[in-house]
Amino acid sequence: MSQEAVPEQAAVPVQPKGLLQQMEELMAALNADLSQLDADLSAPRPAPAEGADSV
Repeated sequence: MSQEAVPEQAAVPVQPKGLLQQMEELMAALNADLSQLDADLSAPRPAPAEGADSV
């Protein structure tokens, strides 16, 4: 493999995230998703059209 095919590394190495930081980010994303789901489910629903069977 030639040297040109290998991408250059960043000048400052990036430290891998710790497990706690990863878990905090995942929990924050999950919390945001659940908040959006709650807002979607709490929103008023349009009345069903006449003739539609409701279960």
